[in-house]
Amino acid sequence: MGSQIVQTLRQGVWASLTGGWYYDPDQNKFNNSCHLYLWIFLLMLPLSLHLALPPTTMALSIYCTSITVFFILVKLANYRLHLMFDENEGVVRSSLSDLSKAPEKKSNASDSCVPPSIRWECTDTLEETYCSDEINVVLVDNSGPGPVSAQLDDSDTVKIVITMSCDPQTAAQMEDSVMHRLQENPQVEEILLTQHSMLAVFLCFLLFVYILVFCVHLCIHTYKDLCLYQTAMTSSKSDLEAKEGQIPNESNFLEFVSLLGSLSTRVGGSSAQEDEEAECKQQVGAESQQEGFPQTDREKDPDYDSLPSQTSQSESSMLQVICRPEATNKEEAYTFHTVHSEFQEYTLAAMDSLDDSSDTSTQEKPTSKIYYKLRLYPGKWINILYDRLTLLALLDRNQDVLENLVAVFMAFLVSFLGFVLLNHGCFKDLWVFQFCLVIASCQYSLLKSVQPDAASPTHGHNQLVAYSRAAYFCIFCALIWLLEQLLRIKDLPVSTLYGVTIVCHDALHFTRDLLVGFTYCFPISFLVGLFPQINTFTIYLLEQIDIHFFGGTAATSLISAIYSILRSLIALSLLYGFCFGALKDPWDEQHTPALFSSFCGLLVVYSYHLSRQSSDPSVLLSLIKSKIMPDLVEMWIIHITLPASCTPQKEILLSDTVACSVAYILTFALTASTVFLSLKPFVTIVLYALAGTVGFVTHYLIPQLRKHHPWLWISHPILKPKEYHQFEPREDAVLMWFERLYVGLLCFEKYVVYPAIVLSALTNDGFALSHRKKLGIHCDVLLTTVAGLKLLRSSFCNPSSQFLTLLFTLVFFHFDYPHTSESFLLDFFIMSIVFHKVGEQLLLKLHFILIYIAPWQIAWGSAFHAFAQPFAVPHSAMLLLQTLLTTIFYTPLAPFLGSAMFISSYPRPIKFWERNYNTKRIDNSNSRLVSQMDKETGCDDSNLNSIFYEYLTRSLQHSLCGDLMLGRWGNYSTGDCFILASDYLNALVHLIEIGNGLVTFQLRGLEFRGTYCQQREVEAITEGVEEDDACCCCEPGHLPHMLSCNAAFNLRWLAWEAMATKYLLEGYSISENNAATMLQVYDLRKLLITYYLKSIIYYLVHSPKLSTWLKDATIQETLQSYTKWHHIERDPQVFSVKIDEDYVHCLQGVTRASFCNVYLEWIQYCAGKMETPVDSDEDSPLVTLCYALSVLGRRSLGTASHNMSNSLESFLFGFNTLFKGDFRIATKDEWVFADLDLLQKVVAPAVRMSLKLHQDHFTCLEETEEASILYEAITNYRSSLVICHESDPAWRKAVLSSRDTLLTLRHIIDDGTDEYKIIMLYKRHLSFKVIKINKECVRGLWAGQQQELVFLRNRNPERGSIQNSKQALRNMVNSSCDQPLGYPMYVSPLTTSYAGTHHTLRSIGGGALSLDVIRSWLCSKWLRVRKDNLTSCNSGMNMEDVDCGAGGSSSLSHNRPSSVTSNSLSLYQHRARATHSHRRHNAARREYRSRSVQPQSQHPPASSQSGPILDSGSTHGLVQRLSNSQLSFNTSIASIFSQVSSSSSTLSLLFGKRSFSSGLVISGLSAAEGGNTTDTQSSSSVNIAMGPSHRSSSRATQFSDYSSQQQRAKQLTGCSHFESDSLLFYTKQKVGEKMMLANFILHFSCTDHCRQC
Repeated sequence: MGSQIVQTLRQGVWASLTGGWYYDPDQNKFNNSCHLYLWIFLLMLPLSLHLALPPTTMALSIYCTSITVFFILVKLANYRLHLMFDENEGVVRSSLSDLSKAPEKKSNASDSCVPPSIRWECTDTLEETYCSDEINVVLVDNSGPGPVSAQLDDSDTVKIVITMSCDPQTAAQMEDSVMHRLQENPQVEEILLTQHSMLAVFLCFLLFVYILVFCVHLCIHTYKDLCLYQTAMTSSKSDLEAKEGQIPNESNFLEFVSLLGSLSTRVGGSSAQEDEEAECKQQVGAESQQEGFPQTDREKDPDYDSLPSQTSQSESSMLQVICRPEATNKEEAYTFHTVHSEFQEYTLAAMDSLDDSSDTSTQEKPTSKIYYKLRLYPGKWINILYDRLTLLALLDRNQDVLENLVAVFMAFLVSFLGFVLLNHGCFKDLWVFQFCLVIASCQYSLLKSVQPDAASPTHGHNQLVAYSRAAYFCIFCALIWLLEQLLRIKDLPVSTLYGVTIVCHDALHFTRDLLVGFTYCFPISFLVGLFPQINTFTIYLLEQIDIHFFGGTAATSLISAIYSILRSLIALSLLYGFCFGALKDPWDEQHTPALFSSFCGLLVVYSYHLSRQSSDPSVLLSLIKSKIMPDLVEMWIIHITLPASCTPQKEILLSDTVACSVAYILTFALTASTVFLSLKPFVTIVLYALAGTVGFVTHYLIPQLRKHHPWLWISHPILKPKEYHQFEPREDAVLMWFERLYVGLLCFEKYVVYPAIVLSALTNDGFALSHRKKLGIHCDVLLTTVAGLKLLRSSFCNPSSQFLTLLFTLVFFHFDYPHTSESFLLDFFIMSIVFHKVGEQLLLKLHFILIYIAPWQIAWGSAFHAFAQPFAVPHSAMLLLQTLLTTIFYTPLAPFLGSAMFISSYPRPIKFWERNYNTKRIDNSNSRLVSQMDKETGCDDSNLNSIFYEYLTRSLQHSLCGDLMLGRWGNYSTGDCFILASDYLNALVHLIEIGNGLVTFQLRGLEFRGTYCQQREVEAITEGVEEDDACCCCEPGHLPHMLSCNAAFNLRWLAWEAMATKYLLEGYSISENNAATMLQVYDLRKLLITYYLKSIIYYLVHSPKLSTWLKDATIQETLQSYTKWHHIERDPQVFSVKIDEDYVHCLQGVTRASFCNVYLEWIQYCAGKMETPVDSDEDSPLVTLCYALSVLGRRSLGTASHNMSNSLESFLFGFNTLFKGDFRIATKDEWVFADLDLLQKVVAPAVRMSLKLHQDHFTCLEETEEASILYEAITNYRSSLVICHESDPAWRKAVLSSRDTLLTLRHIIDDGTDEYKIIMLYKRHLSFKVIKINKECVRGLWAGQQQELVFLRNRNPERGSIQNSKQALRNMVNSSCDQPLGYPMYVSPLTTSYAGTHHTLRSIGGGALSLDVIRSWLCSKWLRVRKDNLTSCNSGMNMEDVDCGAGGSSSLSHNRPSSVTSNSLSLYQHRARATHSHRRHNAARREYRSRSVQPQSQHPPASSQSGPILDSGSTHGLVQRLSNSQLSFNTSIASIFSQVSSSSSTLSLLFGKRSFSSGLVISGLSAAEGGNTTDTQSSSSVNIAMGPSHRSSSRATQFSDYSSQQQRAKQLTGCSHFESDSLLFYTKQKVGEKMMLANFILHFSCTDHCRQC
């Protein structure tokens, strides 16, 4: 715990203050030193230039150029190195373990355990390399034969040679040889760059910085290291001579190593190398003192110790040392051992000189070193001894060139703006240093950023955080610079707004000082996380501007925010021109300019259309792609997730086309009529009263009466839905009368009342502004346009709080402060923003704080909570100030670590989470095959049960918007959070965007079997308080239908409220049974095997490839052994008398005879059901194949059970393996590979079907034993039941396709449990309890959880912030966070629900408005008016007679009596009533269909009429009625038709599109049958208009052949989809003593997908 706090303070707190620099003990000193010096350089450079040079352009140029060049070089080198790591493969050189195997290889790798300034090599007859770096140390044994020169390589840069010989002559030869090679090869072709020299190349142009680095670096070393360095640096020639002749042993071996290090330091001159050598010497000394060097064979030689030695001069960089071959057993060291005049490896204990944490005794063996080749230019490359992890620890990586360019540009911009402000004198005295510190932190974050940042939303490295500080610094400095330029302007204007005199100079000066203060506080602001990452800030800023100034909705992404603000600005620019033209000249009350009326009309049109569109541009882009520009936008939408269907959006666009046209005309006429100016006081008062009354009833009274506890006093809702008292509703929610009233009032309010109020205010204010300009013409026009656009869009989207805003505006500006009012439109606009901040956000925050810290219900989750509770009391004033500030900036107020102490988080958009997180289900379609074979794919409950939340999301997509508009969720607004609680489903629904007819939401499903804390909170929201009788400490009871005092008090101290208890949604009811219980007994397992084999037989017989298999010679030849009656299957691991019904105990196996004895009857029954007969006797191939498949199926089960079928666990494991489709085929059964359909289409579905049959056995045992019942059951289950494994993609497809019944077998492995469950799903209506949570509570808990886990790194799974708190539902809210902050089972993508997909709402409003709907409605009403006029002429005629006569049998006969008896009329009325009842019964089929009536004899034609679809069964009881009114009606229709020309436009106007086609068909058929030789069009025109004298009575008999008429209809229309929607029928009526043909009707219609007719 202590180390975690220290790490948080180091990497979190201190790094946030400095911009990213901190001391990391896990990194080497070189990285830490570079970070420190780099930060000092960035801090001191602007400070020194500002203090040393005058504030001129020259100083600015020097500073900006230095920073830009520096960043270019660093970023270029960093990018090239990462590119080298990506493209090149490392070259592995010899390491310690490879020396004995490859003595000829020369290693260029330097192990970290050796000081990097020394290169150790050993040579015998060949050179052997141990480590390599800048200096070669060569061990030479010249005791052997051969010349010395052969022992050295010309390519080596030899600096130090250690010889192991007593011959002075040989030593001299060695010295001369080495010096000769150094003179011949003064340069090294391969430049070996280590971690130190590489960075030196990067920073070589800043030599003075390195001088400063060297001085500071020496000062920060410890005293012990400094002494070791001084000892090493003072080694001289006398030291070398003093060591001459000495033998290195365990006591003086460290001195030799120190001597070598000092020599290399003198040659190299690198301060960094001195530090690392000193550390290496210290470690070597420690190890040499701990363990001695063991003796070797050479130690036994008495002559070895007396070998003389001599040392060369130190100036020649040569050293000859007599080394005693003693070795150590330490694995971490290099050993040189000599046996029989050969080298033995010696131990040189060394450490990683780059690792400062090497105090520990645990060290690793030296491993192979990897070099990378960095090509400088063609033909020249250098070896880089570096790794990617060390480079990442040194500098942040930029992925591509664009990121590098942005980083360099941001560094330049920071330096430019910062130094410009320094030159302008904005900062004085000590604040100059503070400002330079801020500049350094911003620039340093571009090189090495703070990870993780306090505002980082994700774990790990966040690339965007690196640019946040620089971006905010540039924004603030640019604003300060702009204000400085404005303050230099003289005579700034002074204006008065709402009675407050605003002096521009003072206001600008105050704003500048405020921004300067914020700039000073950058380190503190980033420490507490007040500034989000730059993309989040952009979304937040654009969203807030769009909502509060343009009335927009929420943004779902950065593209969405940009798209929303752009379309609002485009609408504003268009409206601004009309308003400016209307207000620039004064106009009187009697005449409103047409330009102003056009402005008002366009304002209403734009507001309505924008309110109906989603902020997600993907839908619009998809429409553009499909209709207008398919090629142009393809590259734009390639990365955008397009919706599955654009049908609702298309309907909205088509409806808006009509609605906007009508709205523009009405608005233009209303404003041009000057009604608002003429009736100014009266109209406004009526509108205000109407808005207040309708708003109070709609948004307060009705929602309160529908709540579960109205006013938190009544125990049950007053306005109950029909499903309230139903236990398990089986139908959709019934539309209630108060829901109709609610929808009607809502539409009246937002489409009539508020547009009228805004138009009245626009007219009155526009008239006033045309005569007197208050803030200037441009400012007045802009404010008027913005205010009108915002108020109208807000009213259209969600008018739930508009009536309160209106009332507060009237009270505040007409009664409290009447003299401060500017204009009603501007007052309403300002008050809408203030009320949204204060009336909603501030009250919700205060409510959340009071509930969370209430002492009588505090839920302490940890000891820290108890500690923080009393300390939060004295900070109440600070908490109130925080609440006000967070309300203004719309930032969450988060409890610190879940305690009663609150801190402000950074501003967030309504969507809250920065990334679009959605759950990805794991199944066989997206997992590897090996994982499917070896283990259960996605076998955890969270993955398997997430499909139910996905289906719930689909259900909400169709019904959520409509249910919200029906008031079933109560009042709602943007950002609200609801919890849907059912028996096992608990989901949090977050409403993100609310438009006019659309809602965008996100669902977060919680675990089915949650933690203890979650269960306690679920109980809190599901348990009722109606039975509570307590009042304080006693129980006096309560009034009828009322709550007790304690219950009412407790409900008021909750952050949530129950809105509804019977909310219905389509879902799946889950029933599960333990498979072990159902198969515990052997008889039950035997029954399962029996059903398994019977299912195999059934699927085999019903396979369409059965005949192919029976005739396949390969299969028949392979199955020859199964045709013999004496064939016995005796596998004891597969077949058993306990589970096989056909097992023969005396034979110890299964035979063909025993199989036929049990299953032959079933085989013959199944074969008898086939259409094509198949031989199924005992010796038939069918029986052979069934027997072979039964053996294969059982053997597969035994193999999957690991040949332990008698064990229940093994049996269940094997059966589950087969159930998911994993078949392990034995060698004997490889014949099945002749056609894999035998496995996939026969055996695999049989396994699954047997499980369902086994379940049915427990409910109907006798029925399943009969072959007919079993056969019928399997047949029904094949079509109605989906049986498959949950990892199969077919399972998800079936669930999302709303299949009624599903069955699966689930293997559950959780918390040490290993069990199998048989799960059955039934689709039904699920009842949910709708809980509304305080949205500020949700935002605060989410923000606190993110800060605790990401920034403070709290890894405790039982942390106090997720413990249960019933008053705030803390555990449920926190567990719904995005992973890995929370642990939701399912998180849906952003989903949009449209009102047009709600069937109940469409039944009220009639669906989307379009031209076709309007035309159909007008035609039906016109025909209705005609019939009403005809009825009025005949007072004795019933209206229903005309309806039936026009729509049914309306043909007239001249022989028909002129009057109808009362009996016939009453009979007709009875038939008509029956027909109308039939219409109500088939409401789903009521559509507008044009029906063309063609008379059979010489009768006038009937008009097309909307009516029911009649079939032949309804013709027998239909009585034909003729009257004078009908005759006159048909005669009038015929006269109208005779006046109509044959043009298609006129006919289309009369009949409609489809009716016109029907009329052409009927008339064309009549002409064709009558032998008319004219073309179809002319004959159609004539036949439609002809009278009764032109029609033959025998024509009707030619229509008896219905199919031929239908074919002729298809030929005439040219439509292949032409069908007869109602067949021809004859109505006969007896007149006198004979039957006559009275009527003939033929209705045609096209299918929905046909567009030719």
